[in-house]
Amino acid sequence: MQHDIAWNDPTANFARLAPRIERAVGGGADVVLLTETFSVGFGFDDPDFATEPEGGPSSQFLAASAGEHGVWVGGSCPEIRPDAAAADRRPSNCFVLAGPDGTQHRYRKIHPFSFAGEDRFVRPGTELVTVDVGGVRVSMFVCYDLRFADAFWQLAADTDVFLVPANWPEARREHWMTLLRARAIENQAYVVGVNRVGSGGGIDYSGDTRIVDPLGELLATGSREETIVFADVSTEHVAAVRDRFRFLDDRR
Repeated sequence: MQHDIAWNDPTANFARLAPRIERAVGGGADVVLLTETFSVGFGFDDPDFATEPEGGPSSQFLAASAGEHGVWVGGSCPEIRPDAAAADRRPSNCFVLAGPDGTQHRYRKIHPFSFAGEDRFVRPGTELVTVDVGGVRVSMFVCYDLRFADAFWQLAADTDVFLVPANWPEARREHWMTLLRARAIENQAYVVGVNRVGSGGGIDYSGDTRIVDPLGELLATGSREETIVFADVSTEHVAAVRDRFRFLDDRR
């Protein structure tokens, strides 16, 4: 779901996104992916930025939406881990994927975006995460992680779909679009990259949401406006591509 974000206003974003999630489900979605920091925008350097405890309002919104509609709903939000020391209360940029049965899976962004100072305000994650979503092996990454192929490689053999919510600036949109296809081609897996539109914190975002298949073919794209893009994924197609082109076997 390619959407704009009301800056540092979770309540407004929940109100805007709820009917869009309903629309996506009405269109046949089993998994609905929102953007990175979907509830507040990418403003970690703002001292008034709306960080939350783990299990706070943003993840509650994802879980409630998943339960209401009987689908999976995901996006990233700034969450402070319950085991965070008093001396370091930095949040994680946490991709929460909520299931219809009430389960919540968390991937904490391993590569903070140091170019914009995210590493000073965000605690990096340490663990890669793959989730079974209705028999589909789904691995979770966030935005800047896309530049680090080795992380994707580590999970490729056991992944059918990579999900990548983002706030990727328009200034480097060609990088975003190229890297999404590269990660799909080299890992022979689907890549779903969902980026925001609009402006926030003085940065413009062009969307360019992409769903890419294991051969690098574009199945669905978004441009510069709020939109919902749909595509079907097939574990059989992943297996067939890997069986025909046994490139993963040659990695060293």
